[in-house]
Amino acid sequence: MTPKRRVMTNTLAVIFAVLIIGIFTADYFYFHWDLWLIVGRRLGQMIEYIAFWR
Repeated sequence: MTPKRRVMTNTLAVIFAVLIIGIFTADYFYFHWDLWLIVGRRLGQMIEYIAFWR
């Protein structure tokens, strides 16, 4: 017997997208944590870290 595979359904993808957008929207209007800046900096660090083709 093979185990049942779990798949990413469209409904689950939409729920995740709404959750992420909601977190960034709450940050922008209420918390003012500058999550966009933090995520952008981390993304830049990750790109430099995995840039093995140089």
